[in-house]
Parts: sequence; structure tokens; C-alpha cells
Amino acid sequence: MFPDPEPEQALPAGHGPVAASLLPEGSGRGPGGRLTIAGVDILDLVAEHGTPLFVYDEDQLRRRCREAVEAWGPGVAYASKAFLCRAMARLAHEEGMSIDVSTGGEMHVALAAGVPPAALVLHGNNKSETELARALEAGVGRIVVDSFEEIDRLERLAGATEVRPRVLVRVTPGIEAHTHEYVRTGQDDSKFDFGLRSGDARRAAARLGAAGGPLELVGVHAHIGSQVFATESFEKAVGVLAEFFLPLGLEELCIGGGLGVAYVEGESAPTITEWAASVRRAAAGAGIGPGTRLSAEPGRSVVASAAITCYTVGTIKEIPGIRTYLSVDGGMSDNPRPVLYGSGYEVFSVAAVDAPRDRTVTVVGKHCESGDVIVRDAQIPSFVRVGDVLATPVTGAYGYSMASTYNKVPRPPVVFVTAGAGRLVVRRETFDDLTALDV
Repeated sequence: MFPDPEPEQALPAGHGPVAASLLPEGSGRGPGGRLTIAGVDILDLVAEHGTPLFVYDEDQLRRRCREAVEAWGPGVAYASKAFLCRAMARLAHEEGMSIDVSTGGEMHVALAAGVPPAALVLHGNNKSETELARALEAGVGRIVVDSFEEIDRLERLAGATEVRPRVLVRVTPGIEAHTHEYVRTGQDDSKFDFGLRSGDARRAAARLGAAGGPLELVGVHAHIGSQVFATESFEKAVGVLAEFFLPLGLEELCIGGGLGVAYVEGESAPTITEWAASVRRAAAGAGIGPGTRLSAEPGRSVVASAAITCYTVGTIKEIPGIRTYLSVDGGMSDNPRPVLYGSGYEVFSVAAVDAPRDRTVTVVGKHCESGDVIVRDAQIPSFVRVGDVLATPVTGAYGYSMASTYNKVPRPPVVFVTAGAGRLVVRRETFDDLTALDV
């Protein structure tokens, strides 16, 4: 056990308690300063379900969905790649959102959750013929077309049926959003979209919109990247898209998703409402009238800050003069974002949320990789010891959805909490699950 700091000692910036703004909105304090969410004691949940454990504030999820519908209009699509299970798909649909699915697997989960096919928007830069055929058979509401090969496939499949699918053409506006290079998609050099500058977007739109053709072109779609903080990037994209969009006379312009969220202290991000308002102002300024359906596909901004991931400390290894490694029972298998993008997170004690975080450690996972780092320079309370439960906030997006079974570590369970109770929505994988596909 490490000694507590002297009460009168001033802590360096960033060494105080974790910022309340990074915790789920339903967070509170129980006996001794233990974390509660929606009235549920998180250490009690850990005792029941073990760690690692994803915990979501269900009321916050619902509020963000309702905010998106209010800001963008009914049918705004939840980008399910951020986090998807049947419970999440049902929740988003219940709150008035459509569901953006980018693979046959995501489409299957949404349909299995009871989401009407007409409320689905199918994405993907390389949709297979099987995925497209399933979408047509199910009656998916809209398909966002991404390549000339896909047009060939869709025309062939639709021509063999009486179905005339409603499609949007996805275009590259040539905007480089200020975000990590791996999650930029609006620049000319991208695996997605038809390029505006190359002329491919115009050729695709002409083909998709051909009178009497097997496909019905209803809109234009663009996506400039993920974890974008500056609404000016979206406004700039609207200005570029307007010149292409207006002559087509289509009903819908979708700006995609990508709105950023704050992960660490000192960061701030626009709300969904502010994002929508800025896009609407830009659209009006570009001559896009009120009769046009402006839409979007928020994902991260709906789910990220609603969740925390709980871990149990297993090893504390101090290397004098170098660093202290604190190992937990999860890692890159439940949160690969730090490895992929160098993403930052905060860490705090679930047993004492408001305790000063006066010791610097490197929080690492249990995987056989030196790069399995969750937080490189994490601030934790000095009293943390082996067996204690730590949590990282803002893990509701791209944690569980990008989780793997690397090193054959079973994926964690997911619990939704509301009104003083928790419900298991995804169970923990078992060792038997790990061999279920072996033949």
C-alpha cells in the first residue's frame, strides 16, 4: 500500500479526482465514495459479474438517441459499428433512430433484435453479392453505394427481382478532417466513396439516377472521418457537397458521422445538437433548402461516454528510475484503441472515485505484447493495490465492438444499468465458447 498524500500538499495539474464530465451522467457516490451508476453500486456488479466488465448507463443512451432524433429528425441513423448487440439495436430503434449497418453481420444482429428492415441503412466499401441479396430480400430501407462494382452487383440483383432499392451515392468531398490518419475518410486518397474531383461521383450519380433503371437514387452521402471535434470541418464539407448535390434534385443529404467525444481531461466536444445546428446553418448558406432531408449517422457521440470498463489489478511492478507497470486483467482484447490510434484514457478507483490520483503508473493488459498498454502515464490514487478495481471511463464506443479473443482471452460481459438495477445484455464468453468453432 502506498501512503496518502499530505492533506495540505497541492497536487500537480491532472492529479486530482477524475473529471465528473468523463463519467456516465447517472454517476453518483455510495458508501465510502464507491461509484454508483443509475443507483447501482458498481463494486456489487463486479462481485456478481467479475472483471473485465463493461457497464452502460442505459438512461444516458436513451437521452443521446432522443437528442439525435430531436436534432436531426426521425430516422437519423445510429452508427452501430460503435457498439452493437441486440439490446442496443432495440434501444436505438425504440428511441426513433434508424440503424446504420456496415456488414451482413451487423445487419443480422439488427434484424434479430426486431428492428424493421426499412429502418436499416446498409453501408460498406466491399459489400458482397450475398450481403446485397440479403438486403434486397429483407427489404432494407436504403443502401449507400460505394463503388462501380457494387452498382453492377445491385443492378444485376435488382433486375432479377421486382425490388427497386432506394440508394444513396457516397462521395468523397476532398476534406481532410483534423483527426488520426487511420480514421480520416473524406480526403481524396480513401478506400471509400466516389471522388468528386475525379468525376467518378458524377458518373455514378448519372448511372444510379437513370430514368427507368433498376435502382432509385434518393440521396448523397459523405463521411469525412471519425473523432472530429471541429464542426467547421462538417460545414466545409457541406459547402463542397452543395455544388454537386443541388443539381441532382434529390431528397436527402447525409453528412455521415464522426462527431468526436472527450476522452481525457482538458478535451471538449460539441454536442449532437450543436453539430446538427452548424450543419443546418452551412446547408442554408449553401442554398440547400428546408425541403431537403439533412441526416447524419452518430455513433460514438451516442454511446462512448455512457460506459466504463472495470478491471482488477493483478500485478504492480516497479522499475526504479524508469516506471511502474500496473497490470490489469484485460487490455488490448477489450480496448484496442490505444494500440491502434494511440488513444488516451483516464483511470480511477471504483472504490474511491473522488480520491486524489497522485501516483503515475503505466496501466497495461495481460496480453503477450509489449504494446498492450491501456494508459501510458496514468494517474491513480497511491493507495491502489493488487486486487483493487480500477475503471476507464468513456469506453462505450469501439471497445466491445472491436474486442477480440487474442491470446484466447474471453470477451467481457456487458451490463446495462437503470433505475437501481443492472441487466446482463451480453454474457461473458467462456473457454468452451473459444473452441465452439473448431472442427
